[in-house]
Amino acid sequence: MQTGQAFTTPFGRRALSLGMLATQASAKEVDSEASIDKWKLFRNLCEARLSLGISDRALVVLNALLTFYPQAELREEHGLVVFPSNVQLSLRSHGMAPATLRRHLSALVEAGLIFRKDSPNGKRYLRKTRTGEGGEAFGFSLAPLVARESEFEALAAEVRAERLQLKLLKERVTLLRRNIVKLIELGFEQLPHLDWNDHYERFRAVIGSLPRQAIALDLEPVIDGLECIEIEVLSLLENKINSQKTSANESQSERHKHNSNTHNYTELELGIEKTQGRKVVLNEMGEADRSESLSKTVSTMPDRAGAQSLADDMKPVPLGLVRQACPEIEAYATNGITTWSDLMGAAVVVRSMLGVSPSAYEEACDILGQENAAVVVACILERAAQISSAGGYLRSLTDKAAKGEFSVWPMLLAQLRANGTHVKLVTAG
Repeated sequence: MQTGQAFTTPFGRRALSLGMLATQASAKEVDSEASIDKWKLFRNLCEARLSLGISDRALVVLNALLTFYPQAELREEHGLVVFPSNVQLSLRSHGMAPATLRRHLSALVEAGLIFRKDSPNGKRYLRKTRTGEGGEAFGFSLAPLVARESEFEALAAEVRAERLQLKLLKERVTLLRRNIVKLIELGFEQLPHLDWNDHYERFRAVIGSLPRQAIALDLEPVIDGLECIEIEVLSLLENKINSQKTSANESQSERHKHNSNTHNYTELELGIEKTQGRKVVLNEMGEADRSESLSKTVSTMPDRAGAQSLADDMKPVPLGLVRQACPEIEAYATNGITTWSDLMGAAVVVRSMLGVSPSAYEEACDILGQENAAVVVACILERAAQISSAGGYLRSLTDKAAKGEFSVWPMLLAQLRANGTHVKLVTAG
């Protein structure tokens, strides 16, 4: 092989362009002692392809051209022209169609990655000398790759740096989201008299501004907004810590009153004890943080260490809350729903009516527990007109529950909101 750095024009009807002249001019400046690892160069090209404006299919063709270069390193002394036929080039391009192959070869030429060194008749070959040694070659010159190697490496390094920055920004957003949700949950539990809903709504507004495919420019203002919310919430909680340090005895007394105070609430207050009411809001927040709409019935819960069934992990749902959120299931109970047994019996009837298979319901009972499985069936009944396959929907929820990604609380509260009922925290005076 031989580089053949002399100026050349394309064969046949292919027109000459200023870009082709510039590519050949840069190829003449190749350092005669330069030695470039062809596969390292190709990896840099793959990373920088968007900056260069070349497609992945064009890179497949370039990869095939590099395989026809016998040495692992591109050097001028070995020659920088390869001359495969279109048939052989198509085979090494994973069977690419001839028309597609020609189109991507033209794209590589236009991008200045290669140039054509055409023979007088347009064929690609190596002319042997009288002594039998390699002479002048006609085909595709790889000299532009060697000439622009430092440019490709710089572009690839820039792409890697941008990718790393984007990864770090995404990690920062994830940490801030987790911190804020946990802090607000703690705030609802420890300082229920403060308006934590305002902080949470601001948090959701900031997160909601993120596009599906976020770039660094999208993430930076989101991080600024989340950091402000985190500082404000943390400041409120730190004030609580400081007050506990200055009056430890008083704080202990308050906690004792809080824990020992039990009293029954009316049916209108959903039969939820004070601390359970706070937990409802926290679970609802966890669902809202990970779903597209607060009206959805499926929610995702924060990750837990280890594999546990959701039945062991959930707080009991008050029967009065279920009756208020899902009034339709009471029509399927023989004597109304006054106990959990009544609800579970009605759920079996509804399960059959909705076309849910016995195996799907049994699996839900195993994962969620019988009471919670009955609650889910009651919620599905309320939304039967909007669910095309009740059995498939129940299996989907069961699978999520097995992974710790579903809770009955948010589903029930979403149904309450759909009914126009609002859940309020009830705290001791």
